[in-house]
Amino acid sequence: MFVRRRRPLLGAAMIGGGAYVAGKHAQQRQAEEYEQEQTAQAPPPPPPPQAPPAGGSTDLVAKLQQLKELQDAGALSPEEFEAAKQKLLAG
Repeated sequence: MFVRRRRPLLGAAMIGGGAYVAGKHAQQRQAEEYEQEQTAQAPPPPPPPQAPPAGGSTDLVAKLQQLKELQDAGALSPEEFEAAKQKLLAG
C-alpha cells in the first residue's frame, strides 16, 4: 500500500537547499583557485628606477668648464688646474 507523505515540499526544500549550498561552495572554491592562478602568473613588478649619482654629471661638467675658463683667464696655473680637476673627478 501507498504511504502518504505528510510534508512532501519539506523534503524537496531540504534537497534543493543542500544542492544550493554545495553549488555555492564549489563556486567559491573555483574563484579562489582562479585568483591563485592569476597571482602566480602575474609578472613581478619592475624594479624601481635607480637614482642618479650624487652631484650629477652635468654639475661635474659645468665645474670642469669653469676650471678651464679660470685656467684660460690666467687665474690658475696648469698644475693647479690638474690638481683641481683630479679633486673633482675623485669625488
